[in-house]
Amino acid sequence: MHDKTSDTILETRQLTKSFKGFTAVNDVNLRVQRGSIHALIGPNGAGKTTCFNLLTKFLEPTQGQILFNGQDITREQPAQIARRGIIRSFQISAVFPHLSVLENVRVGLQRKLGTAYHFWKSERSLNQLNEQAHHLLTEVGLQDFARETTVNLPYGRKRALEIATTLAMEPELMLLDEPTQGMGHEDVDRVTQLIKKVAAGRTILMVEHNMGVVSNIAHTITVLQRGAVLAEGSYAEVSGNPAVMEAYMGTTDGQLQGAH
Repeated sequence: MHDKTSDTILETRQLTKSFKGFTAVNDVNLRVQRGSIHALIGPNGAGKTTCFNLLTKFLEPTQGQILFNGQDITREQPAQIARRGIIRSFQISAVFPHLSVLENVRVGLQRKLGTAYHFWKSERSLNQLNEQAHHLLTEVGLQDFARETTVNLPYGRKRALEIATTLAMEPELMLLDEPTQGMGHEDVDRVTQLIKKVAAGRTILMVEHNMGVVSNIAHTITVLQRGAVLAEGSYAEVSGNPAVMEAYMGTTDGQLQGAH
């Protein structure tokens, strides 16, 4: 049964992925609450990216289950997962560098409509796409950059465009992969506020290194270490957990710092 009334939008049960004797994801039970921002953190090699690859079906789990809206999606293909509304941002193909900012968003909208919709046949439908694209650009603060060639955008603005192209796919669950990686303070702040804004009425699961970002916007934080869940809870609960401090800092004294 397709259950959108439950508080849990995504659940994994004993999710495990082994590569030739190395267990990258080990018995992970994750519950993502509908309408929340849920962060996946942990030291390098903790299994965060592998976890994302399992959820979007770029990898098949060795064992365990993935449920979305109460339905078992463990054996589904990446395209089926995307059609269900699980959309991952910050993949390399998120934007086309030599198209304009507006055209990039339009491509996302066209992909959402699918090839059956011959958008080029009618000028009215193309205008409608342009309207939607402008609306999405306004949502991410890029309305003044619509005609700019994407390759010329500053780094942080490219990330905002990637969020816009992801929003064009109408995600029910948006997976953000290291959204502030490689950014200076100003861009980090801007993108953090943007994530907070677009999270309204959506669910976001994000992998993020920057503790400042996580503490600022995540409702729930799951800490992975060596592929297993080390701790889970609010930022206050997780950052005060001695096991988490040890995993990050090699020490149990002092707070969890903004470790990148």
